[in-house]
Amino acid sequence: MELIPVQAYARTVRPRLPAEVFTPARTRALWVPVHYSIIALCAWALATGRVPAPLWPVVSLVIGCCMAGVTFVGHEALHGGVVRGRVAIRVIGWLGFLPFTVSPQLWMAWHNRVHHNHCAQPGIDPDMYPTLEEYKTQPAARIMADYFGLGRKRLIGAASLLFGFTGQSTQMLFKARKAGILRPNLHRRAIIETLAGVSVWLAVAFLVGPLAFLFVYVLPLIVANSIVMAFIMTNHNLSPLSPVNDPLVNSLSVTLPRVLEWLTLDFGFHVEHHLFPTISTRHGRAVRAELRAQYPERYQSMPLTTAIRKLHATARVYKDDVTLIDPNTGETWPTLLPGPRPRGDASPAAPA
Repeated sequence: MELIPVQAYARTVRPRLPAEVFTPARTRALWVPVHYSIIALCAWALATGRVPAPLWPVVSLVIGCCMAGVTFVGHEALHGGVVRGRVAIRVIGWLGFLPFTVSPQLWMAWHNRVHHNHCAQPGIDPDMYPTLEEYKTQPAARIMADYFGLGRKRLIGAASLLFGFTGQSTQMLFKARKAGILRPNLHRRAIIETLAGVSVWLAVAFLVGPLAFLFVYVLPLIVANSIVMAFIMTNHNLSPLSPVNDPLVNSLSVTLPRVLEWLTLDFGFHVEHHLFPTISTRHGRAVRAELRAQYPERYQSMPLTTAIRKLHATARVYKDDVTLIDPNTGETWPTLLPGPRPRGDASPAAPA
C-alpha cells in the first residue's frame, strides 16, 4: 500500500476548511472549573458523611468521569487548541493532567513531539505495542504484551484499561532522560511538575482521611484510566505499523452517541487530530467531512465499542507491519487497512 505523509493530506485538506477551524476553542477552558467543582463537591460530600455508604461507588464513578473529562481538556490545551500563550497552555495543561499527575513538560515531549511526529514507527513511537522481534528479545516488551495488552480474549488484559495510563505515564517519566525524550534540565522540570501534582493529592488525602480518599481518588482514578485508555488503545492499536507517518493508515477514529462525544470533547476524532493536532477536536466533523470527500477509501472509523471488542479478540504483538500475532499460539490477524469495505466497517479480518 502506498503511504502518504501527513503533510500531503494537510496540503489538500487545509484550504478546504473554514478559517475558524484554526482558531483556539477558548470556551473549552471552562470545563476545567466545571469538572473540579464537581470533584470538590463530591469529595466534600463523601468526607463529611453526607452520602449514604451504598452510594459511595456511584460518587466515585462521577468523580472518575470528571477526571477523564478534565484530562481531555489538558490534552487539547497542550496541543494549543484551547488557548494561546505558553503560560496559559502550561497552567491549563497541568490542571488537566492533575488527576494522573502527568507533567506538561513530559507530555509535550513524549506525546506532542515523539508520538505525533513518529506515529506507529516501530522502535520510536512509545505508544505502540512491540514487534515480534522486540517481544522475543526484550523482557519488558513481553511483560507489556502478555500482561498489559488488551487482547487474545484474556481477562487479564483489562489491566491495561484499568491502570494503563497511570502505568505508562509513570514509566515514561522514569525513562524519559535515558530514552532521549527529555534533556536533563527539562527532565528535572518534569519531575518537579509531577511532584507538585502528587502533593495536591497527598493534601486531599490528609483532609478527607484514608477511607474517603479511596473513593475520592483511588477508585475514580481507575474509572478515569478506563475511559482514557479506551480511546488511546482503539486509536492506534488495531492499526498497522508504518514507516511513513500516514494518519489515514496508522490511526482510527471512533464514534459514540453524540452526548458522550460532547462530554469527551470529541476525542474520538483521532485521525483528524493527527492530521491537524493543534486545532480543537470541536472541529473534528468538519475535518472528517473533507477527509471522506477527498479520501473516501482511506478514511477509517468505527464505533468505540466495536473497536474494543476487536482489541479483545486480536493480539498486541506485530509479526510484521500489517499482521498481529499471538506468540504463544502462532495465530495471526491482519491489522486494519484502508480499502473498499461495507459502509461503517473498518475492521480487521478473521484470524488467519
